Formats: sequence, C-alpha cells, structure tokens
Amino acid sequence: MAKNLFTEDQKTEIVNAIKEAELNTSGEIRVHIEKSCPEDVMDRAAFIFEKLKMHKTELRNGVLFYLAVKDRKFAILGDAGINAQVPEGFWDEIKELMLHRFREGDFSGGLTQGILRSGEQLKAHFPYQKDDVNELKDDISFG
Repeated sequence: MAKNLFTEDQKTEIVNAIKEAELNTSGEIRVHIEKSCPEDVMDRAAFIFEKLKMHKTELRNGVLFYLAVKDRKFAILGDAGINAQVPEGFWDEIKELMLHRFREGDFSGGLTQGILRSGEQLKAHFPYQKDDVNELKDDISFG
C-alpha cells in the first residue's frame, strides 16, 4: 500500500526535490513511507532515523520525513546538528504547510514543499562545501 501511494512521476518529483534541496547544503534529507505506525509517531520516526543510519552524518544534519499512510500519521525529525540551528517552531511550520496539502489529498505536493522548505534552512545553516559528499541515498525508502 505504501509503495502505491505515489505514481512513478510523483516518486521522481519527490526524489528531485530531495536532490534540489541538498544541492546547496551539506545537509541530508530522507523520506520513509510505510503502511502503519504501531507506536508513537515520533518514536517510530526516531527508530527509522537510526535504521537508515541518518545519525551518522558528519555534521548531524539529517532530516527525515516519515509517513504512515494507513494510520494518517507523519513526522519530521531533524538530527541534533540541525535542531540546534533552526528557529523554534520551524518543524511545526513545515508540518502545517504539508498538512494543508495532505488534507487536499496532495501527498506528493506536500512532501515536495516540505522538503524544499527544509532545504532552505539547511542551506542557511549548513552551506554546501566544495568537498561535500552525498552521505545518504536520495531515494524514498518504504517499510
């Protein structure tokens, strides 16, 4: 079910948003989608964050967008490095932006918008370095 939430074009749009957001930053963004979330959404996002080894980035500046389709839950989880830099309430602003699109049934648009907005903050606090390497995959992971 999670894999079927998006068309191939929508998946490409999301991956392209990740690549665009990461273009000007050393930050890393991942998207994980699964059918259901059997526990607290933030606990589950933290588990997935670690499972995807997102805590291993050099500057601790990874951001996970987590969606549980059937349970209609989602979370945005930033690592310690990025959370120390972004303004208070920043993730809540992005969640509200995404939620507006999600309520209209536009999940790919909501995700894309949230990813690009996160990329702006990552760029401001973690600018691209000429020796920067892509530390994490840009593809969507599915549970």
